[in-house]
Amino acid sequence: MDVNQTVDVTVVGAGPVGLVLAAELALSGATVQVLERRAAPDKAMKAGAINVPTAEALDRRGLLPAAEQVQREMLERVGSFARMVDDQPPGGGQAVRESRFTGHFAGMVLDPDLVDWSDADLAAHAAVAGARLVPQRELEELLTDHVARLGVPVRRGVEVTALEDTGDGVLVGTTADTVRTGWLVGCDGGRSTVRRLAGIDFPGTGPELTGHLAVVDIADPEKLANGWAWSTRGAYRYGPQPGRVVTVEFDGAPVDRSAPVTLEELQTSLRRVSGTDVTLTALRGAATRWTDNARQAATYWSGRVLLAGDAAHVHSPFGGQGLNLGVGDAMNLGWKLGAVVAGWAPEGLLDTYDTERRPLGAWVLDWTRAQIAVMRGDAKSAALREVVADLLSTRAGTTYAVKKISGVTQHIDLPGDHPLVGRFVPDLWLRDGSRLVDHGHGGGFLLLDRTPDGAFARLTAAWAGRVSSVVDGHATPTGVLVRPDGVVAWASDTTDITAVTGLEAALHRWTGAPSSSPEHEPVG
Repeated sequence: MDVNQTVDVTVVGAGPVGLVLAAELALSGATVQVLERRAAPDKAMKAGAINVPTAEALDRRGLLPAAEQVQREMLERVGSFARMVDDQPPGGGQAVRESRFTGHFAGMVLDPDLVDWSDADLAAHAAVAGARLVPQRELEELLTDHVARLGVPVRRGVEVTALEDTGDGVLVGTTADTVRTGWLVGCDGGRSTVRRLAGIDFPGTGPELTGHLAVVDIADPEKLANGWAWSTRGAYRYGPQPGRVVTVEFDGAPVDRSAPVTLEELQTSLRRVSGTDVTLTALRGAATRWTDNARQAATYWSGRVLLAGDAAHVHSPFGGQGLNLGVGDAMNLGWKLGAVVAGWAPEGLLDTYDTERRPLGAWVLDWTRAQIAVMRGDAKSAALREVVADLLSTRAGTTYAVKKISGVTQHIDLPGDHPLVGRFVPDLWLRDGSRLVDHGHGGGFLLLDRTPDGAFARLTAAWAGRVSSVVDGHATPTGVLVRPDGVVAWASDTTDITAVTGLEAALHRWTGAPSSSPEHEPVG
């Protein structure tokens, strides 16, 4: 069999995770291709929204306007699903149309009027509020255009059949040819072929339910309750847009996950859980069948093979965490693998992909398991549901849940005692009305320097090509170093020698040895 031209990285899977990863690798200078077994994009209904870190990932790459347009179109279709208000962001800038998007916990919709929107974590990440209602299908379209602009080839209708890790690369057998690649990343879903061929274990808990998601035509929609409803046979949701139905039945896993979902199957499930004789007349688009299978790969990295997204972890879709967790994987891995390919990565950088992302993945699995525990039809779960509902009827309880679902409290354990370190960079507004992230659309590290003499920017000049600096006048924080994935690697409120020493240590830790490039002028 012919061997295809060698590339630095081959990404398997052209869903949102694979596309984000491919884009980040391309921005780092790596040669990358995407292999997708489907001949055309998947049109099945899946995730209906994104969280704050995912929206901010789009923002960091200049894709926020496109995402905001998707939300506007969604709101036109959905109607009053989200409340829109004008809000002036801290530090000035343009007024933001902020969607009071909250989500739900185990089908218990979180009341936006109970949320403390002035909470510091929520208020610090309000700039992307107009880009949260982005369904997975529209997100894939947006990202497909993004990787096309970056010149990344997406080879559709090509399925992986074999792989051999040769130590210095991977030979990948496909239904089209054999690919020689430096690295192989499986972004190919919960039943990942890459994970299986790499021999990576996938421990966890098995499924106890079957769920369906679809948009249908209904002859008698008045027979269904709006929103979520529970019974001893399961639960269902009707809405928020006309014809959208979700069913949950605690009868174990489906016999055949891969079989197309039929109208008859949906009607039978909906009648069973609703206790009505509701009639479905047509299926609009492809429906989705899912379970609460909750598993996490034994390792995210083995030799020259890595995993991201559902290939590394699966769980039920409650809380909308799956897509967002995968995009976070891609953002974290993309710049690190790109640094390894480019040859400047400090020792152990790739190890931090697993150590940083695994704890968050484990939390998401437990967050979804907890929701399953209160959704069952038995008396004990019903009693527990009443307790949780009571907690979620309070301002503190609702605010807590919204912060968790939105992702604004996500944190990585990194060296440094500044409260920003290890968190996603907040909305840092600059004197010219822009935000710090507006200066980082091309990838790379970004430094905010607010020292009186530009001392921090002068220091980073030794890492030219890896770190871009933005000078903004004296204010606090006086300095912030942001990784390409949006995580704050260092921050300071002072300009003393301790701050300078801390910045230099962070630069060595994350960006390797200084380059020999000449000093560059900071952006100001």
